[in-house]
Order: sequence, then structure tokens, then C-alpha cells
Amino acid sequence: MSSELKVCEIDSELLENVKTLRLKKNPNNECMILKIEVGTQTVKIDETFEDVLPEDIQEELPAHQPRYVVYSYKLKHDDGRISYPFIFIFISPSGGKPELQMMYAGSKLSIVNACGFTKVFELRSVEEFTEEWLKKKLSFFR
Repeated sequence: MSSELKVCEIDSELLENVKTLRLKKNPNNECMILKIEVGTQTVKIDETFEDVLPEDIQEELPAHQPRYVVYSYKLKHDDGRISYPFIFIFISPSGGKPELQMMYAGSKLSIVNACGFTKVFELRSVEEFTEEWLKKKLSFFR
């Protein structure tokens, strides 16, 4: 018997913004960085960015705290097609507070399910989040 662990609530505004971003027809990369507000145990939007590459996002992420990244990425395929994969990335750097790590890990699945993500990745350090890494991960979905 499998059950979903729900550690934190998901902010309703976050759900609306994820839905809007998914349906948006923007030709540029867009990103939302999500964080858990510990006091209320709620997942909320921390920051949003437009026309941003993974290396730019990397600079905005804390080095020793977990975060979730929602990313609409413009992917140019070898055959000339363009697609816009909608991606969820859980970044969980080592060296952070164990309680915080557990809150993020325990809430990941409920966010993925609530938002309907199909491309879900995890990283153990902020430095790993590069365009090369992302393209390699997305190559499995062609």
C-alpha cells in the first residue's frame, strides 16, 4: 500500500502561477524558484525570472539550502524543431540543516503530483545546474 507523504502545504497562488506558466506561449525561458516557509510550512514562490539560462538561475540559488526550480525551457532539437519542456528540479545541496532537507524531500512528490510535472530531476549541488546538464537530461525524452 502506497501513500503520499504530505509535509508542507502548497500555496494556492503558486499552483495558479505554475498553471499559467505551463500554458503560456512565451518563446523565452522562464523560471520560478520555490521555497518552503518554515514557520507556516508552506511552499511558495521565492523568485521568478524571464529569459534566463540555467547558469543565470544557478547564481540566484542558495549554495547550502534546498530549493525547487520550475523551468519552462526553450529546447532546440537537432532536426530544427523547438519544444518547451516544463521541468521540475529539486536541488538539495549537502551541508544544509537536516530538518530543512527532510521538509523539502518530504514535500517534493506532493508538488510534482499537484502540478502534473512529468520531467522531474534532482541535483545535489547548485553548480551542477548547467545548460549542458539540462540538455543531457532532456535527451532521454526525445
